[in-house]
Amino acid sequence: MNKRKVLVAMSGGVDSSVAAYLLTRDGCDCVGCTMKLCPDDLSHEGGCCTADDAADARSVARRIGIPFHVFNMTERFKENVIDRFIDCYRAGRTPNPCVDCNRTMKFDELRRRGEELGYDVLATGHYAKIEEIDGRFYLKKAADPQKDQSYVLYHLTQAQLAKTLFPLGGLTKDEARRIAAENGFLNADKPDSQDICFVPDGDYAAVIARYVGKSEPEGDFILPDGTVVGRHKGISRYTVGQRRGLGIAYSEPLYVKRILVSENKVLLARDADLYEDACNVREINWIAGETPAEPIRCAVKIRYRQPEQPATVTPLGAGRAAIVFDRPQRAITPGQSAVFYDGDVVLGGGEIE
Repeated sequence: MNKRKVLVAMSGGVDSSVAAYLLTRDGCDCVGCTMKLCPDDLSHEGGCCTADDAADARSVARRIGIPFHVFNMTERFKENVIDRFIDCYRAGRTPNPCVDCNRTMKFDELRRRGEELGYDVLATGHYAKIEEIDGRFYLKKAADPQKDQSYVLYHLTQAQLAKTLFPLGGLTKDEARRIAAENGFLNADKPDSQDICFVPDGDYAAVIARYVGKSEPEGDFILPDGTVVGRHKGISRYTVGQRRGLGIAYSEPLYVKRILVSENKVLLARDADLYEDACNVREINWIAGETPAEPIRCAVKIRYRQPEQPATVTPLGAGRAAIVFDRPQRAITPGQSAVFYDGDVVLGGGEIE
């Protein structure tokens, strides 16, 4: 019987290392790889895909006895992720580069590279599950609710799920670290990457200014009645719900409610004014491959770390839908992802307009 040929995306962290080990242990014909994504001038400690990360991944691959490659994809990463990130902020939205990286790089560019090498199945260290029932594939939450990453995978299609493996879906993070330690992996205790790989020190505005070649103009902070209460330093420095870093004094706490791009103004409001019960989403992917014919009741998650909330989702056509929440939600943020759940099953999701 032919072994299953699997390309394993290895970031240099413990999760993808354990994924490669489990598949190799179970008899798969694996090859490990790391994508070089971040341009050298933006790579930094605390991000991912650094030269040290590639060295760690290579060390693990050598230890478990599988081939290993590094694929330079910096140009495609700039086009697919960095440019989109910059355009999104300059348009007054707040991007989710991890979603874009998974969608365009891991499950598109890397999958194609694997197929060229004869490896038509892609495996990653994501904490999520894939289940096949009667020929249909379902994306489901991981066993470890603290590590579940199904939110950033809502873009996966039936064709992609059919050729994707998530070996860690049934494990906890502690179990993954224990397996790594038992097998002598040098990254068994390596901390998870926390920062966006191409944003050193969390300074988004500096990255945007570097790529655009100029700083953004200042403008007014205004209240809902039009009162000017201060000056902002460029709209890309702000996101809906933000309070810190505004640099203004007022009689009560103020938060960013909306970015008014055409006027180069930032609208501020009280916390109570940030709550809304509806939004629209675009570029929706329905994982089943079919758009529901009627409104559906489900739970919707509008941030990675936020619990999903009961809502009604009404398809509008052209890849769009309207969401009405049972209870108002704080700081619904354009550019972020709204992901739809039915229990543990991910139905799909899209970008908040």
